[in-house]
Amino acid sequence: MFLENTVNHKEQFGWIEVICGSMFSGKTEELIRRLKRAQFARQKVEIFKPAVDVRYDEDKVVSHDANEIRSTPVPAAANIPILADGCDVVGIDEAQFFDDEIVSVCNDLANKGVRVIVAGLDMDFKGNPFGPMPYLMATAEYVTKVHAVCTKTGNLAQYSYRKAKSDDLVLLGEVDEYEPLSRAAFYKCMLREKLRQMKVKDAEEVSTKQKNSDA
Repeated sequence: MFLENTVNHKEQFGWIEVICGSMFSGKTEELIRRLKRAQFARQKVEIFKPAVDVRYDEDKVVSHDANEIRSTPVPAAANIPILADGCDVVGIDEAQFFDDEIVSVCNDLANKGVRVIVAGLDMDFKGNPFGPMPYLMATAEYVTKVHAVCTKTGNLAQYSYRKAKSDDLVLLGEVDEYEPLSRAAFYKCMLREKLRQMKVKDAEEVSTKQKNSDA
């Protein structure tokens, strides 16, 4: 369990916390838990999410378990500093969908004394680092990687396998489009996809004359 940093009031600097993992791993759930603790402590909290994410509610961050907290959708990372003016804590959900400027925005807020809590997918459906997340993880003081349970093996899952046949990097969806997989299960599924896409030519009969010339 993550416990908040002990604040040194003589040092007016904040910090960055990153919560990352696959789909259905509890990222948003953990984000909401930390933000509600800050609200209970009467700290001024603002939560932001990319405007593209309207799966549950336009004005709320909602977890798969239906926990929710009020949020402000923004079209770009540059909008966050203006709206977060005077905050003690800033929460950002689905950070992988933001532009690269989110990295400098988070660091600027932390340098001004704000505690920044970021949640997002660390890998896309192909198993590659997703958007600005690697840079956020590199510059954060605290990184928490949460895991789902593999739907095929029951082991820890860190991959988000896309069942829907689409190559679009951003495809908002839930159970019908994605499933969490372990390394072994993800590797096998991706291997099957590659084999399915391979173009196999029909066998050609080689004449006796060609065989002799090759010899």
